[in-house]
Amino acid sequence: MGNVAVIGSQWGDEGKGKIVDWLSERADVVVRFQGGHNAGHTLVVDGVTYKLSLLPSGIVRGGKVSVIGGGVVVDPHALLKEIAEIEQKGIKVNPQNLIIAENAPLILPLHRMLDNAAEAHRGAAKKIGTTGRGIGPAYEDKVGRRAIRMCDLADNDMLAQRVSELVDYHNVFRRGVDMPQVKAEELLAELKEVAPKILPFVQPVWRVLDQYRKQGKRILFEGAQGIMLDTDHGTYPYVTSSNTHPGAAFAGAGVGLKSLNYVLGITKAYTTRVGSGPFPTELENEIGERLGQRGHEFGTVTGRKRRCGWFDAVMVRQAVKTTGMDGIALTKLDVLDGFETLNICIGYEYAGKKYDYFPASINIQAGVKPIYETLEGWSDTTQGARSFKDLPANAVKYVRRIEELVEAPVAVLSTSPKREDTILVKDPFL
Repeated sequence: MGNVAVIGSQWGDEGKGKIVDWLSERADVVVRFQGGHNAGHTLVVDGVTYKLSLLPSGIVRGGKVSVIGGGVVVDPHALLKEIAEIEQKGIKVNPQNLIIAENAPLILPLHRMLDNAAEAHRGAAKKIGTTGRGIGPAYEDKVGRRAIRMCDLADNDMLAQRVSELVDYHNVFRRGVDMPQVKAEELLAELKEVAPKILPFVQPVWRVLDQYRKQGKRILFEGAQGIMLDTDHGTYPYVTSSNTHPGAAFAGAGVGLKSLNYVLGITKAYTTRVGSGPFPTELENEIGERLGQRGHEFGTVTGRKRRCGWFDAVMVRQAVKTTGMDGIALTKLDVLDGFETLNICIGYEYAGKKYDYFPASINIQAGVKPIYETLEGWSDTTQGARSFKDLPANAVKYVRRIEELVEAPVAVLSTSPKREDTILVKDPFL
């Protein structure tokens, strides 16, 4: 019996929601360890659709404990809104099935304002493509040792002091860019109002998880976004504001290095990206449109249309190497049904030089040209297949070639959005 971390191997939106929900049925505890409400999972359980941003996927499963770790930045209003929305669908949320780390930093209105102002200042050509929800500025305050944390809500004197220091810092910056000043008393009053609604969920998560481990509970660590949006290993600066690497599970949840037994990389059978930044295999043509339409490629949180392209084996292999993935969950194979041929990127070329990895240079990332290998497609459907014998021969060849190129086995294969349409090759918990 082991513990599993689930991460995205591309730019996010790989279909983690279904896989995490599928795995959460086997888990006792589901932990979010990084990110904010800029990430989204869509779950369909017994015909009911849930769209989660902050709440771990286990919250919709009875008998599971959901945990928000200290590595997550939490907008208290967004969290309460999300809780209210799923309670309207019959899910009861209480301190027994939801635990929030006492050291989790808060996202405040001033963070959202700064996020949107920064994007506007960059202009259309240089914008990062953030969701405008304040995640980046909240992480900046965390690293700058200015953050208001969950535990501060329980101490009015400490809260007033922390708010005063934070507002002083932000107001100095705001004067320089002609933004309105933040009033400390208004922010303090807002936090005092929300505190009693949030504090019942707050605990020392590291201690709770240690107890669960001693009891032999199965723990699922749920990451947001994908490794190519990691602040260290992604397409910097077009990245998110936290480490999406599975190593962040240790720090973000407060567990030791021996707490993780399997890393599962969720991997789409083609490639998508939301927002700005390099995308070597992007298809700005009818094929890209076809992938987007068939795959329903719109962001769960923002509704933004996703950019689509061929599978990039170079990028995913790099993700496998940098994260130590034990296996991948290949999703949306059914979207490729009916293509006569399929391309897989097996290398890049830039300025006359060939690369078998994705360089860190911004200019090279933006300018590389993909080197493709072409495979035969298939006309029969893969949708709903629940074993390899149900797949067309060329679909099996496509999956096997991906395994060879990324140097990791397919542990799980998804053939439709339905949870039961899943081929299990290797149970990550065993």
